[in-house]
Amino acid sequence: MTTATTAGTTTAEVLREHAEDAFAAELAALAAQDDRPRPERWRLSPWAVATYLLGGALPDGTVITPKYIGPRRIVEVAVTTLATDRALLLLGVPGTAKTWVSEHLAAAISGDSTLLVQGTAGTPEEAVRYGWNYAQLLAHGPSHDALVPSPVMRAMADGKIARVEELTRIPADVQDSLITILSEKTLPVPELGGETQAVRGFNLIATANDRDRGVNELSSALRRRFNTVVLPLPATLDEEVDIVTRRVGQLGRSLDLPELPGGAEEIRRVVTVFRELRDGVTADGRTKVKTPSSTLSTAEAISVVTNGLALAAHFGDGVLRAGDVTTGILGAVLRDPVADQVVWREYLEGVVREREGWKDFYRAARENVR
Repeated sequence: MTTATTAGTTTAEVLREHAEDAFAAELAALAAQDDRPRPERWRLSPWAVATYLLGGALPDGTVITPKYIGPRRIVEVAVTTLATDRALLLLGVPGTAKTWVSEHLAAAISGDSTLLVQGTAGTPEEAVRYGWNYAQLLAHGPSHDALVPSPVMRAMADGKIARVEELTRIPADVQDSLITILSEKTLPVPELGGETQAVRGFNLIATANDRDRGVNELSSALRRRFNTVVLPLPATLDEEVDIVTRRVGQLGRSLDLPELPGGAEEIRRVVTVFRELRDGVTADGRTKVKTPSSTLSTAEAISVVTNGLALAAHFGDGVLRAGDVTTGILGAVLRDPVADQVVWREYLEGVVREREGWKDFYRAARENVR
């Protein structure tokens, strides 16, 4: 389906569609066959929202593709939290699909994943509450026409899901502007002598990287307003390979990259390297390896493979090979160019060099080591 966006652009032309556009057919199929109770203003029932995220087959044969591969109970708890008066905090290490899950939850529940506040060290209070059109403000004083609602304020008024990304990156005083919103379900506007009250259907999903603890930790008052769900790293090699394969396929199609021979083998090797360096032990449990300072997340593995596909398609022979991915792996591993270089060399010589069927990978990786 091609729909209009801004400035005459259509969703068929954008680099990355919003979840509600990219999976519109699946959401429509679920809505048509969803006869379970729905909270007010929800597009789908909690059961259908969980099915949308986890995948499944509908009675009419429609296949719903999985958006999240992980424990079902985690998704069920996240969905039911949003049906209560508690907000949802998705917590996890980088690359555990926190943003991805947040977007798809908002798309399935509200049909709108765009009510987003991106947290940074410079996020102002206006991004969470409201701001002003200063031309209108200077000309006419405080008025409804001069007020610029934040995504959170709009979600409250419309009964939708708001999203706050990287909550712990936001300054503590700005974080705490959420307390009244989440506890009282109201946003005072003293300049106008009024308030915006949340209508049914409103809730908020925040994400936080648990490696950012100590940056701007949540106050106990704010943390009490959230139900925290921890998203784990993929439990098994096969599970992570499946995640990377699916996401690389989606990205490849959006970038018009061809499906190349050799993809499955190289994806498995990239994921194996990432898991072993991340866990500090080889997959068979026999050899301990040093762990680099880098994260080596699933998201980074997806990026490495996608870049490798582009290299093979545009500058290679049309087959994804070890040489197309080893440069990307090196870039992901070497956060500290000195210490991590030592870790990488020892891993190559102690593990990869002796691994059966990995000679091409070893040679390609050695060519990139300086």
